[in-house]
Amino acid sequence: MNLNQITIPSKNVPRAIEFYVKLGLKLIVHTHDRYARFEMPEGDATFSIHEVDELPKANGVMVYFEVEDVYKTVTELKAKGFKFDTDVEEQSWLWTEVRLRDPDGNQLIIFSAGKNRKYPPWRKEGV
Repeated sequence: MNLNQITIPSKNVPRAIEFYVKLGLKLIVHTHDRYARFEMPEGDATFSIHEVDELPKANGVMVYFEVEDVYKTVTELKAKGFKFDTDVEEQSWLWTEVRLRDPDGNQLIIFSAGKNRKYPPWRKEGV
């Protein structure tokens, strides 16, 4: 099984398109203003946005974008005008993370984990 795409909700797809293109995703499908799909800069998975009447409540959607160097990525995105909810943090689960929100409030986590993404020291043995 392979992850094909993640789809997140938006109340304003054109506004979300601008945000994600600026973030570095490549717009590949946009036939109307209720849906858009992007290619990621790396890998085969795609990312899409669909229009909703109401956004999720509470914590809502969380999407993790993996990068090689979080500090470098944050510097580049700040130069483009992005605002972050947190500073870069070294997490106890051995990931480096920073958080921001898209225009609809979906939480985005830009992170780097290296081998710890799939092989943390506490990974189940034999798996």
